Amino acid sequence: MNLNKVLIVGRTTAQPELRKTAGGQSVSTFSVATNRVWTDKAGARQEETEFHNVVVWGRQAEIASQFLVKGALVLVEGRLATRTWQDKQGSTRRTTEIICERFQLGPKPAGAQQSTGFSTKKEPEPAAQIAPEEIPVIDLDSETARPEDIPF
Repeated sequence: MNLNKVLIVGRTTAQPELRKTAGGQSVSTFSVATNRVWTDKAGARQEETEFHNVVVWGRQAEIASQFLVKGALVLVEGRLATRTWQDKQGSTRRTTEIICERFQLGPKPAGAQQSTGFSTKKEPEPAAQIAPEEIPVIDLDSETARPEDIPF
């Protein structure tokens, strides 16, 4: 049995880049940073950051470029793929990327503005009335994702 499955949760390092292929297909690329924290044998806290390149195709690429911003928390599910190409000097280059099959947006990062440019800052509610907010799942299989479906 073979399995090529990746599941990461991290923060975007920059705004996704949206492009169109010659055939008109949308493709978006972005990078996600994940952190690992552990205590070494001496008892010191250690931290390591990994950066993952993510490629998203089709309608999901358009949604990613519209709603993901630098610092946004995102869950990415997909598969690993390695591509090879020739650079301008004729050297063979390789890169391994996550080909995104699904992603889920996390809460909006602090200080980020909506794509409309309007502030959505609300007055804080009294502590007794604040309930934990569930993050809804956006069904990307439907072709009718609308901005009002986004939870923030």
